[in-house]
Amino acid sequence: MRPSSAARLVSLAKHGTISCALSASRACKRQARPRMKIVKLEDFHADGGWDTYSFLKITTDEGITGWSEFNESRRKGMTALIHGLAGELIGQDPCAIARIDAALYARSRPTAGGLTAHAIAAIENACLDIRGKALGVPVYELLGGAVRERLPVYWSRCGVLRARCAEFFDGKVIDRPAVRSLDDLKAAAREARERGFKALKTNVLLFDAKGARQFAPGMLGAGAGHPELNLGDEVLAALIDQLAALREGAGKGVRLLLDLNFNYKPEGLRRIAKAVEPFDLLWLEMDLFEPKALSLIRQSTTTPIGSLETILGRRNLKPYLENYAVDVAIIDAQWNGLVEATRMATMADAYEVNVASHNFNGPLANVMSAHFCAAIPNFRIMEFDVDEVPWKAKLLTKPYAIENGEFLLPAGAGWGTAVNEAVIRAHPPKM
Repeated sequence: MRPSSAARLVSLAKHGTISCALSASRACKRQARPRMKIVKLEDFHADGGWDTYSFLKITTDEGITGWSEFNESRRKGMTALIHGLAGELIGQDPCAIARIDAALYARSRPTAGGLTAHAIAAIENACLDIRGKALGVPVYELLGGAVRERLPVYWSRCGVLRARCAEFFDGKVIDRPAVRSLDDLKAAAREARERGFKALKTNVLLFDAKGARQFAPGMLGAGAGHPELNLGDEVLAALIDQLAALREGAGKGVRLLLDLNFNYKPEGLRRIAKAVEPFDLLWLEMDLFEPKALSLIRQSTTTPIGSLETILGRRNLKPYLENYAVDVAIIDAQWNGLVEATRMATMADAYEVNVASHNFNGPLANVMSAHFCAAIPNFRIMEFDVDEVPWKAKLLTKPYAIENGEFLLPAGAGWGTAVNEAVIRAHPPKM
């Protein structure tokens, strides 16, 4: 049961974050909270099948711990970078989040952005968990409170993981069928509809006699299409067949999304955007580091454009908004930190742009993303990976719930859950 508004205010006042009039004749004074101190930082890693789930744990002298999730498997060196940045935080107050952020960013200005920003975000997010627990409130209360408690989600990489990582499916690790043909893909879309999802997203898949593979030259850095990133006619034709199969399987009540990542130049992106207009996509997703190029693509099509998942911070977000480059701004709260991600969402709102979460990692990342999505008014939809290893949910002490295509916002202080260290030890990383 969620605490009442009155109970939350009492808790906040008790911890010295609210000053108010107790009566007409006497004002209450801010109660001083003894300064909590960080005493230890630890990293934990668990097998996620095709990925590794990585977590940061910050322990305080009061016994309160804070957790966050970060991604190490595609970003080697993240763990060392986090510890390198956080070493100076021993003895600091984890609840002084603005001070910690300012200090970490100041010390890392020559290497700003990239992995450095990801590492700072991991520290910030764990400190948010601590502050929420210290105050007895959920993290979303620290961001202004929940606008909503049920969050529409879309099935991300629907059929794609079953094709790209087929060796984990067909009962080998996961009791779901692998995708090796367009008929298999059609069945995956049908499953999404039957499980209550109102939207699903796919990436480009190519099918042949050997099965299916994901076509991602701009992400893999090898193979056909790299490094030119030109769009071939055969790939475009295969993409149309793929969307047609998904539409047939999902039916009319489920919206489709297509993620092109960094795999094509603007010339090819414009061709795809025009070709997929009959499918009435919820959005066409793509990544470009040039705002004006993205804006020109948006102007060339009636298909809504979603982008910006790799953009870090308001300074880098601003030129995309000024050039009206997107219909949906995709923001990653894990990579930016929830404080900065919320500020980015506020900036997007000033340009009448709604925000979707970028969220494709482990179990705690899902919860962190939900707190972010709950707190922003201009929310569009939350990304969610449905296909997962059987022990993924057990990595949390309180598993989250999905009902009829909606993520239920967790109750409880901090994230409302924590990482189960025993389950992590039972599933050591393999990557």
